[in-house]
Amino acid sequence: MSATRYRRFLKLCEEWPRDESKKGRDLGTFLRQRVASAFREGENTQISDPEKCDQMYESLARINTNVYKQRFPRVRDTSFTGVTVEECRVLLSGSVQQMDEEKKGLWKTLMERFSKSPEDPEKPEKAPEK
Repeated sequence: MSATRYRRFLKLCEEWPRDESKKGRDLGTFLRQRVASAFREGENTQISDPEKCDQMYESLARINTNVYKQRFPRVRDTSFTGVTVEECRVLLSGSVQQMDEEKKGLWKTLMERFSKSPEDPEKPEKAPEK
């Protein structure tokens, strides 16, 4: 029975889209990693909680097939800010976040650098005064 579950999860991973603009934050990539770690032995993997596994698969399959998008259609493709879906994608892409890091001012960069100073392991800690 775990072989069937494994094949279903593999098929779901193949169907799940990847967003290359979100490196390190893409749900499709994360899903593939989780399936690979959960089914380390492939079809021979023993599942400790089959009901939970089936429930998780069904939930992910509903998201992938846009069940909720069809059940609860949106009147407009904008949010309360007025930003369109495409503008939202651009704002959430990794390239915009990288530009924000590059635009950081000198003061902010210095503050971050000095606030994260690791303690030197060779220095002995001061004994509390009595």
